[in-house]
Amino acid sequence: MRIFSGIQSSGTLHIGNYFGMIKKMVDSQDEGELFTFIASYHALTTVKDKEVLEKNIFDAAVNFLALGMDPEKSTFWVQSDVKEVLELYWILSNHTSMGLLERAHSYKDKVAKGIMANHGLFSYPVLMAADILLYDANVVPVGKDQIQHIEMTRDIANSFNNHYKTEAFILPEARVDEVVATVPGTDGAKMSKSYGNTIDMFASKKTLKKQVMSIVTDSKELDEVKDYTTCNIYKLCELFMNEEELKELQQRYATPGEGYGHFKLTLLDKINEHFEPFIKRREELLNNPKEVKEILAFGANKARKIASAKMEIIRDIVGL
Repeated sequence: MRIFSGIQSSGTLHIGNYFGMIKKMVDSQDEGELFTFIASYHALTTVKDKEVLEKNIFDAAVNFLALGMDPEKSTFWVQSDVKEVLELYWILSNHTSMGLLERAHSYKDKVAKGIMANHGLFSYPVLMAADILLYDANVVPVGKDQIQHIEMTRDIANSFNNHYKTEAFILPEARVDEVVATVPGTDGAKMSKSYGNTIDMFASKKTLKKQVMSIVTDSKELDEVKDYTTCNIYKLCELFMNEEELKELQQRYATPGEGYGHFKLTLLDKINEHFEPFIKRREELLNNPKEVKEILAFGANKARKIASAKMEIIRDIVGL
């Protein structure tokens, strides 16, 4: 089974990203063949600065490698290092109706948010279809907001297969995790960069402590019993603690004498403990960009072999 996933090449990662998506992606390396690319071509719809794009691509590679992406277990590459995807994108464009693209929720949402409407943004779903179909992906893990793009990929693949009376393209299945970890932010709402309520796993010690200490709580005093079931600190601790540790923490909530500041420091210790090996690996990669480039080149070579073989089949089918 081939599992396919693309990652954005920008943005600071927070623990909501990690528990909501990254950890599951890394774990899936033991479930099947994982194909994961850094979406550099897709990023061009919003990033128009050369230095920013290059930095974002490098940072994304470093972050995901540090968090457990294994180049031996998976195929991990930068989208733009395998040019075949653009050729397939053009071929598929000729089997994609305007009506299909005009119904895309993502395009409408982005334009509504002020992103300039252009052809790249409009045809984004076709490139996404090319990404997936080029590698014969069976399963594409997505959030509910991305289900439509997988449905569009299936529609485009069907259009091509029916026209040429072939089964060249496998129809991928969207995998939606119904038990998505909704990680609360420092204000209790869903953790999101848009809300400014994140706890960033690769932040400096000083910044991380500031973020944790800013978690919103009620105003109970030291000598009062606290309710762990409604506490944002406890909800975050659940991500890092085992059952025994959580029972001990519950007892601390039920015993007067400690304030929320003490519980925040406990959470901070658990976050530091959990991410310490990842942070160490990240520092090693940041200090050795040559290693990062070699890993990405290795992944691109693996991806290119598959993409090249697939395109030979597609070119023959269409007469190129």
